Amino acid sequence: MNVWRRLSGPRRALALTGAGALVAGGLVTLPVTAAQAATQCDVAYTTNDWQGGFTASITIKNLGDPVNGWTLGWTFPNSSQRVQQGWSATYTQSGSQVTARSMSYNGSLGTGASTTLGFNGSWSGSNPKPTSFTLNGVTCNGGTTTPPTDPPTDPPTDPPTDPPTDPPTNPPGQKVDNPYVGVRGYVNPEWKAKADAEPGGSRISNNPTAVWLDRIAAINGTPNSSSNGAFGVKDHLDEALRQGAGYIQFVIYNLPGRDCSALASNGELGPDELPRYKSEYIDPIAAIQGNSKYSSLRIINVIEIDSLPNLVTNTSGQPGGTVMCDTVKANGAYVNGVGYALAKLGAIGNVYNYIDAGHHGWLGWDSNFGPSAEILKTAAVASGSTVNNVHGFITNTANYSALQEPYFKVTDNVNGQTVRQSKWVDWNYYVDELSFAQAFRTKLVSLGFNSNIGMLIDTSRNGWGGANRPTGPGATTSVDTYVNGGRVDRRLHLGNWCNQAGAGLGERPRANPATGIDAYVWVKPPGESDGSSKEIPNNEGKGFDRMCDPTYGGNARNGNNPSGALPDAPISGAWFSAQFRELMQNAYPAL
Repeated sequence: MNVWRRLSGPRRALALTGAGALVAGGLVTLPVTAAQAATQCDVAYTTNDWQGGFTASITIKNLGDPVNGWTLGWTFPNSSQRVQQGWSATYTQSGSQVTARSMSYNGSLGTGASTTLGFNGSWSGSNPKPTSFTLNGVTCNGGTTTPPTDPPTDPPTDPPTDPPTDPPTNPPGQKVDNPYVGVRGYVNPEWKAKADAEPGGSRISNNPTAVWLDRIAAINGTPNSSSNGAFGVKDHLDEALRQGAGYIQFVIYNLPGRDCSALASNGELGPDELPRYKSEYIDPIAAIQGNSKYSSLRIINVIEIDSLPNLVTNTSGQPGGTVMCDTVKANGAYVNGVGYALAKLGAIGNVYNYIDAGHHGWLGWDSNFGPSAEILKTAAVASGSTVNNVHGFITNTANYSALQEPYFKVTDNVNGQTVRQSKWVDWNYYVDELSFAQAFRTKLVSLGFNSNIGMLIDTSRNGWGGANRPTGPGATTSVDTYVNGGRVDRRLHLGNWCNQAGAGLGERPRANPATGIDAYVWVKPPGESDGSSKEIPNNEGKGFDRMCDPTYGGNARNGNNPSGALPDAPISGAWFSAQFRELMQNAYPAL
């Protein structure tokens, strides 16, 4: 059975790190001396390098007495090396001398405790690694560096609160290959304020997220809304300039007959209101984004979540097909609406469009995979657009699909049976989001999209950490015990999409994390509800979907399984404190 997927409400996105050769610093411990007895540490320094830039990760392990506040110092061997953007510490640089001071939340290090910090940097000529570090003025690491066999497992967590010293800019009209590389992402102050108000929320509130434009009013701001916020498009762009951000992310999300197979995230426009979509929604957004005032910003648009694949999987003849999906397929509202948005926004020299491309638990079967890629191509060349207006695609937006399943592969067999026969995999060709996104990219290029397109993966809620995360493969009694015992995605069914119990924050936003992937992003802002647990009257056009009801027993789309949703959820896009706290508790990598 082909699993259907949808989503709801505002979400958000991300940035950081570069491609290229991966080189890592070795871990060296200096012998204890009388002068070093109080302060003593190991330091591991790793970098991910690309031409002219790099991302560094530094892990400090305290081997001496407990410290309450630390200062790490080092000297760059090359005078051209510069710290541009850092996280988990406050950075200063004078010439080649760099100092990183602890933040309020990571300054206390007991004996044996570790903490990780990092930064984005620039270089010319060469990028040699520092060979000596000091902690609170005492030398604690020295020696040579050695390359690792695997990349660092923990991504950077918090971008800095201060703007980078020299944020890169774009030559007018010339797009870069990957808009996430080498620049700091915009932190939405409206989301940040909500996150900061939660216990421990400041640990993640400096991560970049996307701004959702889910109705016409959001263009100018909706101060009385429980979702969106008082900031409009211009306000966010102005704030991005003030922050010194290099990129900002918007979600374009208001097609006629939007989310044709859903209820929690229906839109304001009827299926025949394509002219209003063009003139009252896309045109005003394009006018603001095209202002030359913002030409130094890389403006990233995520185009129409959950739209085009619905034309393949949720029309007549499909499980749960709807009349609305039939209507927007027949009248071309989705295809022509997306094409118009791509053409209008893509004409702006510093705008980057990424079209939503579902997720592996929705499109991973052959019957959905190829046809969905084809409908994306059809939309990309509709209404005067061309494939050149598409910079890439995004998967897993506001969904919970695991980035990688470490304990089983789609090629595994148990007692002569392929894992594809398990109830969880259900004959899907993909078991996680990374493998799907990479394969889908290859398919899209084969259909005529540019060979340098990149993929984004929304990792805001797919970490699945905490006490229930498996630590190894399941029992080989059957394919079901093997898969269910080892899968990190702990949902009751891949078709479950609303406020999932047990979910956790996933990989922190960063650039170039894997082949073909431009970035891991947080497009869905953690803490914003997918939909209400029961019907809640509102004037924001938000409906009620039983998939958000924790008492619901399911339907054909989710194999008649319980919804797995958390109780007491507000309408889509509204702040859901209980979910935010659970996401932090179950974060993987852990906070």
